[in-house]
Amino acid sequence: MSETTEAANATNAVTGTGASGLAALEARLQQDLAWLELPAKSWVPPKTVNGQQVLDVAVIGGGQAGMAAAVSLLHLGINAVIYDQSPAGFEGPWATTARMETLRSPKKLTGPALGFAALTFRAWFEAQFGLAAWEALDKIPRLQWMDYLRWYRKVMALDIRNDHRIDAILPRADGVVELHIDAPAGKSVVLARRVVLATGRDGLGGAYLPPLAESLPRALWAHSSDDMDYSKLAGKRIGVIGAGASSMDSAATALESGAERVDLLIRRKELPRINKGKGAGSPGLTNGHINLPDEWKWRIRHYINVQQTPPPSGSVQRVSKFANARFLFGASIDKVEVVGDSLRITTPRGLFEIDFLIFSTGFRIDWTVRPEFAAIAPHIRNWRSRYMPPVGDEDMELSDSPDLGPAFEFQQKHPGDLPGLERVHCFCYPAALSHGTLSGDIPAISDGAQRLAQGIASLLYGEDVDTHYKNIQAYAEPELIGDEWTPSEPTEQERRGASR
Repeated sequence: MSETTEAANATNAVTGTGASGLAALEARLQQDLAWLELPAKSWVPPKTVNGQQVLDVAVIGGGQAGMAAAVSLLHLGINAVIYDQSPAGFEGPWATTARMETLRSPKKLTGPALGFAALTFRAWFEAQFGLAAWEALDKIPRLQWMDYLRWYRKVMALDIRNDHRIDAILPRADGVVELHIDAPAGKSVVLARRVVLATGRDGLGGAYLPPLAESLPRALWAHSSDDMDYSKLAGKRIGVIGAGASSMDSAATALESGAERVDLLIRRKELPRINKGKGAGSPGLTNGHINLPDEWKWRIRHYINVQQTPPPSGSVQRVSKFANARFLFGASIDKVEVVGDSLRITTPRGLFEIDFLIFSTGFRIDWTVRPEFAAIAPHIRNWRSRYMPPVGDEDMELSDSPDLGPAFEFQQKHPGDLPGLERVHCFCYPAALSHGTLSGDIPAISDGAQRLAQGIASLLYGEDVDTHYKNIQAYAEPELIGDEWTPSEPTEQERRGASR
């Protein structure tokens, strides 16, 4: 028996499983935090503007990235409030638009646990179901991951304001960012020293759609990220454009919902087989990407983009087990015509008649679909302004990516045009070119959250260094009272020696 198995058995023997096991795990987590004196005491000087209290940090987005960021800030003594547009317990895509059966990441990854063993999914799972169930588990069920994140929110006692939509983000020259918020209680304005955008895969835009979608009736198509009732596809002929994981998830969901036929229209001659992004993962890249020369940052990210990520084996098999699913390779889209209530798709492989089309074409940065960013979008410096790639290595996703500072902060395209823009931090997927994949995906989300929090702590301290210096000067708690010692007199010989 391995040391890991012995330790796990010992833990199960002590804590049990089920509700009692989870209660014991929560007690252990609180003890760990207490032993580490976490969270740290608040040290950021209170700030008001025209009588209105200013938050230390406002985090927009209450999914795994936003929660990890908030916990990291709180542990450094920085107060953080999270705003999320979704109802409580439905933050992020897991229980809404995601359609995979299981996560794509290996179960062993620790995700947003921030170095705390008792905060990992594994600890949460084993506390309820035991070691044998963990060892039998292949990958984490998607909805179970959402249950874990709900527990994470509870045990870390996070201040998440649900059903709060951000209407506008307005950096100001007086050291604050103004947030216009629409919530069930009405509209309000919140001020914060710093704002963190933890807004996910489509964090600075939305779904990418090829131009041909614009000419099609909206009732005949959807993007794979749309919140859609797939039961309406029962009995219909469905086309899915794309060959990534989300394509397989959408195709499988349509098939499971009773679609008559699903055709996967795949531009490539075959599916990619190797996940180059997985091969790139290491603590070296996690910590070293930010310090690489621009040409290496671009080269690595562009190579991974071009190679593309293959869909998980289980996701492909989920589709291929249906006899009415077809994988049509080399089927790039030449033309789509509307014929009555259906679509006729022309490809090099032939003509296909379908009733509904699903674009599984990914995401892109598109400020025009995010009105809350209207004030900041024109002023954000992107990589197109920073770096010109070699001919043949052009990449729209990378060129559109924001050129971020060391704390994930936006930088001004023309310094001075929008003072305060650097108070908004981009902790979502488009940060990947500047920082590596630390701001959304499970593998390195803790590393990214801690880098973000440490950077913000440094910036906040620097802003108020004069106040902190005065506090140092005013600090008057004595270490010594004065009665801890008795003054001694030199000997006669010592006094004579001093007078020579």
